[in-house]
Amino acid sequence: MAPSAAGSLAAVIGSLVLLVAGVSGARLPARGAVVRGTPLPRGGAPATAVFALGSFWRSEAAFGCLHGVIRTSVGYAGGSKANPEYRNLGDHAECVKVEYDPRLIHYKQLLDVFWASHDPREVFGQGPDVGNQYRSVIFTNGTIEARLAALSKEKEQAKDRSSVITTQIQPLGVFHHAEPEHQKFELKRKPFLLQLIGNLPEEELLTSTLAAKLNAYAAELCPANTQKRISSKIDEVAKKGWPILKEI
Repeated sequence: MAPSAAGSLAAVIGSLVLLVAGVSGARLPARGAVVRGTPLPRGGAPATAVFALGSFWRSEAAFGCLHGVIRTSVGYAGGSKANPEYRNLGDHAECVKVEYDPRLIHYKQLLDVFWASHDPREVFGQGPDVGNQYRSVIFTNGTIEARLAALSKEKEQAKDRSSVITTQIQPLGVFHHAEPEHQKFELKRKPFLLQLIGNLPEEELLTSTLAAKLNAYAAELCPANTQKRISSKIDEVAKKGWPILKEI
């Protein structure tokens, strides 16, 4: 890579990191620090929530732009098949794993996004996606989450008693990561955005907070003001002249 191209690429990535940090309120590392993936919150590992709400391609994006969400990924859970695959799920459901900092966002807020992002009254699927793998499930980690999930389901049911909420609530068990091609699906539909962040390898896309947020941006699921801020920053970077990353 030519020195000028490398410098431009670093500036592009740096601008996007600054943008996401500004949106989320995250503290940037000191100058000269090496950033690979995302550090855990001070004081321990992040909390984890797992939801099934139809096809996981778009469902993952529903959580990526939330303040306090560290990373997202998609996979399979809720079934008995030992090694589920996309074309051979068995009785598993497609689901989204959300890792988050509980100091910044509460589990109840994730539940609100879960209910708002699909129709929990549909039976045997979501919209055009028909089948048991698209069922609505809240997978819980312990009794506190189970209780909060049950309360939120009761609240959702009370909004309209003419039809029944079909959402199941069950202990998580094993979460099986889906194949790489299903991770950050909305972001991968926008090669331009992947180029802007340096065409990260799959393992880094899986753990990157920036990739999770841009996945939500690509699906137009960030708040309107955040969508505009990211779009403006991308336009600004493009006008300044960024290298053609696919040729590097």
